[in-house]
Amino acid sequence: MLKQEMSVRDPDESTMRRQLLRGMGAAIGAAVLAPGLARAQAGKPVAPPSTVTNPPRDFGPNGAPTTYFTDPDVLTVDPSFDGLRQPNAAIQRLWTGALWSEGPAWNSVGRYLVWSDIPNNRQMRWLEDDGHVSVLRSPSNNSNGNTFDFQGRQLSCEHLGRRVVRYELDGSATIIAAMYNGKRFNSPNDVVPHPDGSYWFTDPPYGAQLYEGTVDAAGGPANKSGRLNARLGQPPEFGSYKRELPTACYRVDKSGTITQVLTEEQVPDPNGMCFSPDYKKLYVVSTGQGPGDAGPGGKGDMWVFDVGADNKLSKGSLFNDFMIDGVKCGPDGVRADVDGNLWCSSNAGRAVGYSGVTVWNPQGKLIGRIRLPEICGNICFGGPKRNRLFMAASQSLYAVYTGTQGASPG
Repeated sequence: MLKQEMSVRDPDESTMRRQLLRGMGAAIGAAVLAPGLARAQAGKPVAPPSTVTNPPRDFGPNGAPTTYFTDPDVLTVDPSFDGLRQPNAAIQRLWTGALWSEGPAWNSVGRYLVWSDIPNNRQMRWLEDDGHVSVLRSPSNNSNGNTFDFQGRQLSCEHLGRRVVRYELDGSATIIAAMYNGKRFNSPNDVVPHPDGSYWFTDPPYGAQLYEGTVDAAGGPANKSGRLNARLGQPPEFGSYKRELPTACYRVDKSGTITQVLTEEQVPDPNGMCFSPDYKKLYVVSTGQGPGDAGPGGKGDMWVFDVGADNKLSKGSLFNDFMIDGVKCGPDGVRADVDGNLWCSSNAGRAVGYSGVTVWNPQGKLIGRIRLPEICGNICFGGPKRNRLFMAASQSLYAVYTGTQGASPG
């Protein structure tokens, strides 16, 4: 009788055990697949993981396949992002070997991408036809942001030269902006073209450091003690500049007239910028305190302004503070797609899994994220259809196809 009772109870016990294990597995799976829910229950962010995906993925060309429908590191936060992400498209690491990658820009005629490797004082070029990478320009005067205007000419912001230059179609170079009211700029960072032929650019002080340019001459705000020698390793014409201006944003019209469009009080330490698709709004990233800053600097957020018919800015307001799940996803570069969504590079420091790209609708709502294993400095749309997002991230260059197009050239 005991044997019979055991034989009857065993299946029930086995079933209960399997149900319990399935329940535990579901709970664990939910925590893995919905970390936001787990964080909400805990009331604070969990400690950052050591890898972006688990198990760690190999982004290189010889890595195992990662994408069977949608890339696991392209995350939908709001259903509206589903139409912007491209099924069957994987994030690819196209190249690695930089010290700090910045300023990607797409040349539509040459079908190549140019970007800056600032500390190595060079501009790199990636060819679409075979993926070949080579040095395009060295030295580059520690260039940072790059773009191409509506005539296909390359614009570059130089840290070392503290100026904006344009590379002409005949191979010559033109200085577009070097001084304002007789005072030299700090270190122009990002530049965007306008259909009226003008160029708009930001001027924070980040180039006044040894790693990405050179410090001020002795006594300047970024070298008050004078112990650093700003001339070491530099051509004779550089190394004697001192910071003379507060941080600000400027516009250069076709005649070369330079106008200040935003002051340091409106947007301290301005960094990346872009226009909306209709050029009626200007978005400006405000990052942290830079070399020689007297004030507290920016807060790692982004501001938006109305652009008037007279090219004056008004109605400035905070677009977003870029706090996601309790993590500061500091923006740097920004580009708009044709629907006005903003694609922003993300620097989350050691919070692995939050660096990469954040995507926001025009109302400032987070709709999607792209996770990279490195801090992302800047982005641009490119490719023949302008539907590929290029991401200059720390030491590497990444790309992923999207379901939309960039709104502007370069």
